[in-house]
Amino acid sequence: MVDVLVCIKRVVDSSSEVVLTEDDQAVDGRFAGFTTSAHEECAVELAVRIAAATGGTASVLTLGDADATEQLRSALAVGCTAATHIVADAQTFGPADVAREIAAVVRDRGHDLVLLGNDAADSGDFQVGIRLAYELGRPVVNGVATVSVEGSEVVAGGDGPDGHETYRVPLPAVVTVLEGGVEPRYPTVPGRMKAKKIAIEERTPTAEPSGPKRVRLLLLPPQPSDVQILGKGAEAAPAVVDLLERLGVLAR
Repeated sequence: MVDVLVCIKRVVDSSSEVVLTEDDQAVDGRFAGFTTSAHEECAVELAVRIAAATGGTASVLTLGDADATEQLRSALAVGCTAATHIVADAQTFGPADVAREIAAVVRDRGHDLVLLGNDAADSGDFQVGIRLAYELGRPVVNGVATVSVEGSEVVAGGDGPDGHETYRVPLPAVVTVLEGGVEPRYPTVPGRMKAKKIAIEERTPTAEPSGPKRVRLLLLPPQPSDVQILGKGAEAAPAVVDLLERLGVLAR
């Protein structure tokens, strides 16, 4: 039986135009809406699967303002059975602060496995998983796409520079997840109704945050695109054929 804690964050939906706040410290979501990042959706799916396979539990945690309960409810609707909300302004918390708060919950609850997204979709921080493992004195595997539990070991797999890599580390452990290894399930109407009835535990931070320590966020300029006019009408047909051959779509 493995008790899994999956950590998520309310982030700006990046499918629309990205706009920064006036102080360049965060992504402005006033006009884009909010969601859970794709990495964390996959982490939630893996947590639910591991809990089901081992007869354990899958709990979800977030640190954020009152609106972050929306993301907690979404995780509850797809199979998590308990939720913890550390109520705070996430923008004032740096990676070390977030890791400290998660560690406090894990020490209280004794979760065997903690899953996180590989990085924050809004700020690009890659640090929380490693800092959390250091806080707890646990092994950590970063940036994997699949996670399962075999006996007392976590088996995690992902792509490396020389092909697919598999890691085995003892429980308890911390793992950060990249999207692509599993297909996240989506909430059903019954799932959403059930999620509304689950009480969410609220906690206050254990200490004042030291802050993110970032100087500013930068938006890269849009990449220019090149357009080649192949011709008009039937006269363009030979050029289209040549192009398809160069791309390897057609064989000579």
